[in-house]
Amino acid sequence: MVSRRNVIVSATAGVAALVAAGAAGAARGKDADAAPPAAAPATGHPGHTGHAVPVAARAVAPFSVRMPVPKVLKPQSTKGDTDVYAITAKKAKVEILPGTRTEVLTYAGMFPGPTLRVRTGRTAVVKHTNDLGMGTVAHLHGGVTPAGSDGFPMDTVAPGKSREYTYPNQQRAATLWYHDHAHHMEAEHVYGGLAGFYLIDDPAQDSLRLPSGDYDIPIMLRDARFDEKGRLVFQLHDFEHRNTILANGKPQPYFPVAARRYRLRFVNASNLRTFTLRLGKDTQVAQIASDGGLLAAPAAVRSWRMTPGERIEVVVDFSRFKVGSKVVLTDAEAGPVMRFDVGRSATPDTSRVPDRLSTIPALPAATGKRKIVLSFDPVRNRFLINGKQFDQKRVDAEIKRGTTEIWTLTNDAGNFAVPHNFHPHLVQFRVLDRNGRPPAPAEAGVKDTVAVGPGETVRLQATFGPYTGRYAYHCHMIDHSSSGMMAQMKIV
Repeated sequence: MVSRRNVIVSATAGVAALVAAGAAGAARGKDADAAPPAAAPATGHPGHTGHAVPVAARAVAPFSVRMPVPKVLKPQSTKGDTDVYAITAKKAKVEILPGTRTEVLTYAGMFPGPTLRVRTGRTAVVKHTNDLGMGTVAHLHGGVTPAGSDGFPMDTVAPGKSREYTYPNQQRAATLWYHDHAHHMEAEHVYGGLAGFYLIDDPAQDSLRLPSGDYDIPIMLRDARFDEKGRLVFQLHDFEHRNTILANGKPQPYFPVAARRYRLRFVNASNLRTFTLRLGKDTQVAQIASDGGLLAAPAAVRSWRMTPGERIEVVVDFSRFKVGSKVVLTDAEAGPVMRFDVGRSATPDTSRVPDRLSTIPALPAATGKRKIVLSFDPVRNRFLINGKQFDQKRVDAEIKRGTTEIWTLTNDAGNFAVPHNFHPHLVQFRVLDRNGRPPAPAEAGVKDTVAVGPGETVRLQATFGPYTGRYAYHCHMIDHSSSGMMAQMKIV
């Protein structure tokens, strides 16, 4: 690992030792409370507990700081159907722990980065300038983008240089996010802070009268590890010590809400941690969307599970709670994540959650099939796809543009209970089944990231296009992809 001790205190350890320690922890029942899918740990990461140099973060009282909402970035200029934005990646000192300034990696000096809010059919051109002193590349996660703007891991922007990324936004409304994707460094860079929301709106969504404006709240969740001086500590494959949960960059914050409906857009920006979230005392909420936008119909859920990179949107009706209520969002493993403080509503609530949300595109006939095996090699300390580590000179899948294929994903866990997930660039997909069973409502919509627990098999279907070029697919537990768990497809 690259060490940048003035920003992130880095330590190294043998991957196999970490995985073995985690597997032993799992064998002792450390993750007995795991939620479905049954084969996958819901919240823990038993393949990744480590024995790092002990550090102790200063205790922060829960719910003592307010959760901010990331600022929406305004275009620098607009011409016709194109909006032009500018973002500089740079180091900055920000207050994460109360009273302490922590140096992190940022987009535009913000932690998390600024939100880009765009509309379907309007092109966004984003000029990224690198003021970090190290190579970086921006990837729009969930974006249907030309290859030159996708953020291929080897297409880094050198220090002091800039690159324009063009996002056509020819896709349905959805909660996307952008983050660093420099190969071998994406884990450290995203952990260091290089991530932000990218929200797409469209007329179909506008017509539904879902909660909007001040009642539409993006929430970026992640875990972190701090030392006694408040410095952010990074160690590859360290799950056990990343025990501070951040919501929009703040530890266990509170957030004032009115007694009315809110749309909460969650993204799991952790490197390894899976969240299984629950609101209050088993409160039922309406899940309305996943990675690729609105579901066909709202799903009534009491908990929702998110592996790294996944997004879930829920609508919560806080009028169900008495004014003055303190409603805690909890994770099955980490405990309290944040708190919603219910106050009076100053204006009437005219929002709603309709019975029908969207029409999910029909699945075209598949003309090709592929098998993807995700595995860990403990002898050589390697994370693999189909037995291989990433090689930029090798094309692992050549696919004709417009082709629809079924991919069968298998987590060959072996003796190590290592969970994975899977994210292909360029395309969005549909989950056909998990271990032979139809997808749950949360996975029945349009997806771009899917969990594949130890021993599990997941089938997905995607149409590859509309652009040609090289694109990556990889595990989005990004400590894994930084360790080579990535492959390359070429759309021709």
